[in-house]
Amino acid sequence: MKAIIPVAGFGTRMRPHTLTHPKVLLPVADKPMIAHILNKLIADGVNEFIFVVGHLGREVEKYIRSSFQVKCHFLTQSEFLGLGHAISMAGDFLDNQPLIIVLGDTIYDVDLKPVLNGQFSSLGVKKVDNPRRFGVAVLDDAGFVTRLVEKPTEIISDLALVGLYYFTDGQALKDALQTIMEKDIRTNNEYQLTDALQVMIEQGSKMKTFTVEGWYDCGKPETLLQTNAILLARDFADADYKFEHTVVIPPVFIHPTSKLKNTVIGPHVTVGENCEIENTVLSNSILGIDSKIKNTVLSDSILGDHIRIEGKNQKFNIGDYSQTE
Repeated sequence: MKAIIPVAGFGTRMRPHTLTHPKVLLPVADKPMIAHILNKLIADGVNEFIFVVGHLGREVEKYIRSSFQVKCHFLTQSEFLGLGHAISMAGDFLDNQPLIIVLGDTIYDVDLKPVLNGQFSSLGVKKVDNPRRFGVAVLDDAGFVTRLVEKPTEIISDLALVGLYYFTDGQALKDALQTIMEKDIRTNNEYQLTDALQVMIEQGSKMKTFTVEGWYDCGKPETLLQTNAILLARDFADADYKFEHTVVIPPVFIHPTSKLKNTVIGPHVTVGENCEIENTVLSNSILGIDSKIKNTVLSDSILGDHIRIEGKNQKFNIGDYSQTE
């Protein structure tokens, strides 16, 4: 089974961190967000990966090749013309075999095995309160998709597409992508995957949906922290840490190379490698590698690598090598 994972974007909503790191390599709980996605796909039987890279793409390739023993390919998207355009970059890998597409900045928690063994192509969806923010699927009485609309102006469905797409026939997707690009069918001046899927439906492809309750967005600072908290509660609720004169309020993840002293840490804190934290209160935050924090009160913060913070503060969103006193 092949998986196509588009990871080419600049991640502008996650600046300043994405100025020096690809968004998919930002830490969430104990590992980069892309590692959560790959671990799940590998467990569900995917054995070949096609990554569409762009901004800092070499960093993505370096991490994946050094961390995973899987068959993988890396394609560079030089123009950012929408998700449909990104998937079309992988046209040489789209054939009559099944495949799955997973967006690189959304961690999911769903058993894909029944989907991958299903008779029909299927789209991951979740009911949302404000469907205008998403692509949505409209179903008929038999549960088949009849219409797909990207960010509708009117509420026509509350089933938001979450970035998981399974296709029984990759060639049909390839043909539909070629159609929207040859006819210059764009939404918001971009070639959208939803428009290609609509072409497939109109040409007779049968698609169903599957529910994804565990859908964790990592696209903005606030949602990254929310996802970090969810994964820590799921995977590290019982982790036991002991440091000198330090209170640890679970769930947290603290890399074993880091040192804490006279500190209250947690809940919902991730601490990377080789960090030193002293005389500090830290909650609901993500701290990168090789960083030092002293005499500080911080919460709801995303802190980059190699930072130095000393003094009393409330909230930070600062990138690598920053210093405050």
